[in-house]
Amino acid sequence: MREREDRQDIGELLIRYATGIDTRDWPLFRTVFTDDCELDYGEIGAWHGVDAVVEFMTVAHEMAGHTMHRITNQVVSVDGDSATARAYVDALIMSQDNRSGVNATGFYDDEFVRTTDGWRLRRRRFTTVLLRMVEAA
Repeated sequence: MREREDRQDIGELLIRYATGIDTRDWPLFRTVFTDDCELDYGEIGAWHGVDAVVEFMTVAHEMAGHTMHRITNQVVSVDGDSATARAYVDALIMSQDNRSGVNATGFYDDEFVRTTDGWRLRRRRFTTVLLRMVEAA
């Protein structure tokens, strides 16, 4: 039963990541990560530490219009106080006027650790599968 709850908690953490970005709730977004997290988003960039991640995402989305980060197909494996997951991501980031934007799809390979505050993301590698420009209808 505990493993099922752990998988659910990690799934909710992934949704908190998306919600934090899409609502620009940076204090909520910060709660996703360990202080010493490492994120590698390939050509987009790599960051070490929660402060660097939050700063990048804040600046990157400051001039954006609507955004929609959808995280699906979560496969989570729990081993005591650590866990791994692969999840698909389909991110739509519109320009400030919401007339054009970019759609990035791919997957996250994540490592999590259980903390006194619950599960936190320690490492992430994002693999891009498709990146395309979009225009609103």
